[in-house]
Amino acid sequence: MNHGKIAVLTATRAEYGLLKPLIRRIAEDDELELQLLVTGTHLSQAFGNTFQEILDDGFPIAVRIPILGEGDSGADTSRAMARALEGFGVYFAENRPDMLIVLGDRYEALAVCLAAMNACIPIAHIHGGEITEGAADDAIRHAITKLSYLHFPTTEAYARRIVQLGESPDRVFTVGALGVENIRNTVLLSREELSAALQFSLEAPYAVVTFHPVTLEQGDVRAQVEELFAALDACDMRYLITKANADTHGRTINEMIDDYSSSRPNVCAVASLGMKRYLSAVKYSEMVIGNSSSGIVEAPALGVPTVDIGDRQRGRLAAESVIHCGTNREEIGKAMDRAREWKYRGGGSA
Repeated sequence: MNHGKIAVLTATRAEYGLLKPLIRRIAEDDELELQLLVTGTHLSQAFGNTFQEILDDGFPIAVRIPILGEGDSGADTSRAMARALEGFGVYFAENRPDMLIVLGDRYEALAVCLAAMNACIPIAHIHGGEITEGAADDAIRHAITKLSYLHFPTTEAYARRIVQLGESPDRVFTVGALGVENIRNTVLLSREELSAALQFSLEAPYAVVTFHPVTLEQGDVRAQVEELFAALDACDMRYLITKANADTHGRTINEMIDDYSSSRPNVCAVASLGMKRYLSAVKYSEMVIGNSSSGIVEAPALGVPTVDIGDRQRGRLAAESVIHCGTNREEIGKAMDRAREWKYRGGGSA
């Protein structure tokens, strides 16, 4: 019997965590053959060499294609995309899958989708149709939509936007968010197990913090991060900080996180928590702080309020537990106060 060859692309820890249950379903299906394509930050020591997590989960990696250089400027991003386009172009010519699955809106995914298009490989896109006005991801996401054949948006509103972009309605399927499905189907760690795994006490109130570069803003990223740190220092709480991704200025943010956490015993910084530890951390937290999409999708599903900073997620549908604020320390501090009030008046269930 011929098996359908399904390639799944993963370039970051975050999108791998979302895709992991789907990858497992494909791997366990007798009628399918998994081709797991690994690139991006997974293969970078600076970002934690998170390909090891994939191996630890027992998934065979079909190919590893390194694309990142040492820098994180716009030109460095362009060079990484060029490496991805060339590397995956060669791979698809020699190992043609029947379909490529991609999630989201990263520049690595766009480059790989271009290579797949040139190889006439149909693309299935998860999380299309969304809006993030403060990030280049917005344009990338819509570009991937136009390159894709099958579409799996999370809401009817996003499905309508995909159709408005010119895609056929009979190839658009509203399926909800993989992050929420993961919460429903993952046995999370206890608070004690999580503290032991991190070697960082989480018995006292704590927040989970993730701050990524805002790729469409020309402001000083250092100033924004310094404002965030000032707001954190002003509140008596512990902080679990997950580091930024490989966008422009991501390394700058991570260097600042390392400096900040090294002098504060109430702060723990990690390159990657993995899906299970991350969801467990959010579940027991007072709030999620930053500008990650997990604050829009996963945190509300866990009954945890979000302080959403700046414009990176502006335009996405958001629950009432998501509190939007600016990037200065006063606005962030006020939003943190509101998040605590929301949780303790019974808004949260976690």
